[in-house]
Amino acid sequence: MLVDMPLEELKTFEGRNPCPKDMDSFWDKSLAEMKSIDPKIEMAPCATSSRAAEYFDLYFTGVGGARVHAKYLRPVGADSNSKIPAVVVFHGYGGNAGDWYNLLGWVSQGYSVAALDCRGQAGYSEDVGGVTGNTQNGHIIRGLADSPDKLLFKSVFLDCAQLAGIVMEMPEVDGTRVGATGGSQGGGLTLACAALEPRIKLAAPIFPFLCDYKRVWEMDLAVAAYAELNAYFRNFDPLHENEEEAFVKLGYIDNQHLAKRIKAEILMLTGLMDTVCPPSTQFAAYNKITSKKKMVIYPDFGHEGLPKSADIIMDFMAGL
Repeated sequence: MLVDMPLEELKTFEGRNPCPKDMDSFWDKSLAEMKSIDPKIEMAPCATSSRAAEYFDLYFTGVGGARVHAKYLRPVGADSNSKIPAVVVFHGYGGNAGDWYNLLGWVSQGYSVAALDCRGQAGYSEDVGGVTGNTQNGHIIRGLADSPDKLLFKSVFLDCAQLAGIVMEMPEVDGTRVGATGGSQGGGLTLACAALEPRIKLAAPIFPFLCDYKRVWEMDLAVAAYAELNAYFRNFDPLHENEEEAFVKLGYIDNQHLAKRIKAEILMLTGLMDTVCPPSTQFAAYNKITSKKKMVIYPDFGHEGLPKSADIIMDFMAGL
């Protein structure tokens, strides 16, 4: 049974969502905006019973003045003489950085690890808002009625890159040995982070979200994680008079169009039965990556736990 096109066609699929003509200059300008900000980094130690790790609530100022939160762990005793590798971890849509315990596996390997709370989701990061139209749900379409600068995921993508840069500057971290990983939304943010922070060495996205919105629409899969696409047209463009304009604007936050900026080595994991983030949307991004890359394919799995995936990624990150 197929839920998408055959594998051989997936391997050459180039995507359907249009790319804005000023894509590169838009993101160059956005990165310059991010780098102009004083991040005002705060590291607040957290009490812990762990014998292996020190815990910190990390706060920084991102674009728009938002205070962004991440959890940061480092091995006990790590200091400026250590120069250890680090991993930045991104969570699924609507979630948060998760439990400290779930990050200890990285510390056990001698790494520091940072886990971002995405703006406006279930963590402690600030969403400064200020957009026209829908704010009830749906971060993909948040700001779609305004200029591309107001797209919420523009800010979230920059938060990912900014956090990675902050981790690279930690005194105990070797900034040339930093990786990124996450699943679903976290997979999409892993791609965005690697595209916008070219010093990322290794990146392991799992069935990435936020790729090829028009393909999702054409497959009639604007449900589940992509349901807000349907909500947008029903509420704001019921006759689809501005459909092309909407998809062009979404192109600014489409990872298939950011993928060419990636310099990191990529390990992508995907299930061919995925009806939440269809395989073709993931391949649209993967096929545009020009750096060293590999895809691990699960023929019988969808948007769910992939057996051995954590071990595969841990082994991959041993290359840091």
